[in-house]
Amino acid sequence: MEAKSQLLFSTLFLSFVSLHANTLQTYVVHLHPHGVTSSSFTSKLHWHLSFIEQTLSSEEDPSSRLLYSYHSAMEGFAAQLTQSELESLQKLPDVIAIRPDRRLQVQTTYSYKFLGLSPTNGGAWYESQFGHGSIIGVLDTGIWPESPSFDDHGMPPVPKKWRGVCQEGQSFNSSNCNRKLIGARFFTKGHRVASTTMSPNIIQEYVSPRDSTGHGTHTSSTAAGTSVSMASVLGNAGGVARGMAPGAHIAVYKVCWFNGCYSSDILAAMDVAIRDGVDVLSLSLGGFPLPLFDDSIAIGSFRAMEHGISVVCAAGNNGPLQSSVANIAPWIATVGASTLDRRFPAIVRMADGGLLYGESMYPGNQFSKTEKELDLIYVTGGDGGSEFCLKGSLPIAEVRGKMVVCDRGVNGRAEKGQVVKEAGGAAMILANTEINLEEDSVDVHVLPATLVGFAESVRLKVYINSTRRARARIIFGGTVIGRSRAPAVAQFSARGPSLYTPTILKPDVIAPGVNIIAAWPQNLGPSSLPEDNRRVNFTVMSGTSMACPHVSGITALIRSAHPKWSPAAIKSAIMTTADGNDHFGKPIKDGNKPPAVFAIGAGHVNPERAINPGLIYDITPDEYVTHLCTLGYTESEIFTITHRNVSCHENLRMNRGFSLNYPSISVVFKHGKKSTMIRRRLTNVGSPNSIYSVKVTAPEDVEVRIKPQRLIFKYVNQSLIYRIWIISRKRMTKDRMSFAQGQLAWVHSGNSSLYRVRSPISVTWK
Repeated sequence: MEAKSQLLFSTLFLSFVSLHANTLQTYVVHLHPHGVTSSSFTSKLHWHLSFIEQTLSSEEDPSSRLLYSYHSAMEGFAAQLTQSELESLQKLPDVIAIRPDRRLQVQTTYSYKFLGLSPTNGGAWYESQFGHGSIIGVLDTGIWPESPSFDDHGMPPVPKKWRGVCQEGQSFNSSNCNRKLIGARFFTKGHRVASTTMSPNIIQEYVSPRDSTGHGTHTSSTAAGTSVSMASVLGNAGGVARGMAPGAHIAVYKVCWFNGCYSSDILAAMDVAIRDGVDVLSLSLGGFPLPLFDDSIAIGSFRAMEHGISVVCAAGNNGPLQSSVANIAPWIATVGASTLDRRFPAIVRMADGGLLYGESMYPGNQFSKTEKELDLIYVTGGDGGSEFCLKGSLPIAEVRGKMVVCDRGVNGRAEKGQVVKEAGGAAMILANTEINLEEDSVDVHVLPATLVGFAESVRLKVYINSTRRARARIIFGGTVIGRSRAPAVAQFSARGPSLYTPTILKPDVIAPGVNIIAAWPQNLGPSSLPEDNRRVNFTVMSGTSMACPHVSGITALIRSAHPKWSPAAIKSAIMTTADGNDHFGKPIKDGNKPPAVFAIGAGHVNPERAINPGLIYDITPDEYVTHLCTLGYTESEIFTITHRNVSCHENLRMNRGFSLNYPSISVVFKHGKKSTMIRRRLTNVGSPNSIYSVKVTAPEDVEVRIKPQRLIFKYVNQSLIYRIWIISRKRMTKDRMSFAQGQLAWVHSGNSSLYRVRSPISVTWK
């Protein structure tokens, strides 16, 4: 999401007051899990408190400083400390690392059809029983439990392994949980002590698992919402709403509040979720990339992976900036965003006859008065931000009764419409700038409005500036499906290469994340604005936040069909079956150009193929540890992530030529290096007596050799190794980084099956 969500989080209110706010800061303290000092204490909690007690200079109760005591996601605690106390704590035995609390931000009636999922054929939904028995843990802003997407009609009983609770709180009690929503908790301590400023009480923030901002309700229903007939947004995009895994259970962990999501709260939620018994963790949140040993989500998810839990995260919305991709740990499935072939046309017809293509989910086709011709105005000049339609910037006398042009940026898209409405404007044209190009995230505006791309906005402004009395009307076209090329890469979707681990290609895949329609709470209008008094059960949102739960739901489907598969095996199935082409059979586009692997990773998710991939690249936790050694991490940094004592010198001596068995291939040539050899191990999960042949598309200026060229699997679960030699033929120039990409695929054509196990190849010269 862009400024819409940021504004919302900055205007919500939670009346917590923190003591010591001027002098104290929250830190996450990482302890040795088998610390020598722990044996002196009757419980881990008392052990954790002892560290705080040793650093306090006063008689203050150490428990008043403790926020969380962690045991599963990591060993350690979160506490409030002064600078001098921090320095004392760093000197104590068994303290491995101390990190300041970080603030992260949160980053569908049709998408299941677009992805090929159908309740009638013998495909992924049938084979997985719609995700039967899987539990998806969603870390987000909470949930609106009364939404029809969380009705438990037809749901099986709560799995016996479930150990979670339905935590009561403000406007939320245990009866709000059911066989669909089987658990709900909230984590507020990190946020509470960081949020000392009072925000205007515009929208009530519930101190409970109840969602007051809509984001968590939307993502939860995208992952596992039940079937809801006659779903629409004020008449637009009508149809049957379903999540990706409509038969799966949902457990909600509210970690995000009005000013964001704090790492201490996130870690606490992961810590509990591991013990609760979730199968999948879905995190539609993140920030900028961090080294793995400094990233709480990477550390907590390593522990989750060791417990057999798949962790799926949003790649972030800082695209198209290079190396902006976040959540880059190789044991995390990192998801970028793509478009659907569903459009909501709202055409601008200028008085000179010119047409500008725009899109909107304002229900204009239901109201005849919305299409009348109006005077156009684009207010510029001064320093009030009138071109962006900032609050209070539009002169009422100039804009009353007119169609106002507002540039994208600074404030939220829907908020601009509210500003126009308050100033007496009759309609709005939202104009993309050069940053947004042709990106088309639509909104359910509070007045007749449409969004036009950058090229169209240039034409519009030329018309306004060259015409004495510019006039236009908006023609609303409802919902149109199937006429546009899709999927394509979303402009905002974060891009690789990974800043800290370039030998792992990130994002892993892309999934629908633009104009996704999913469940919505009843305390908010569909625009998210506090002034919007319309009420709906569904609304539209865009972001990698929306793409992430698509993959979380697909992960639950695969887990239900293959309960013994590891998280790495499930991720491999999703990656090696992903599509490189759009639904027209042409390469997926990134704007006006073919996409780089740094935009799409292995490609666009295809759940129908992922449920039966033929072969998988599996990875053990020990192999991740060896991989961290190859990155040059120190042994203490590796211990911080993995809780394992490791001698990298000995580890690498025993694993000469090691390369992580990752489903994608990323090679970095630097310091004049010209060639490298990589090993990969494939495991047969398809048919016995299967023969696979390799097909290679080599990157430009690169030679790729593979031995053997055929893999003959005699039985199921058999593993075979192949080797790849990647040889650079490029003439290097100084001070210039360059990239090339290709792919390899292992193909098996049997009597009743065709398997194509595809891996992208990325080559970087530094």
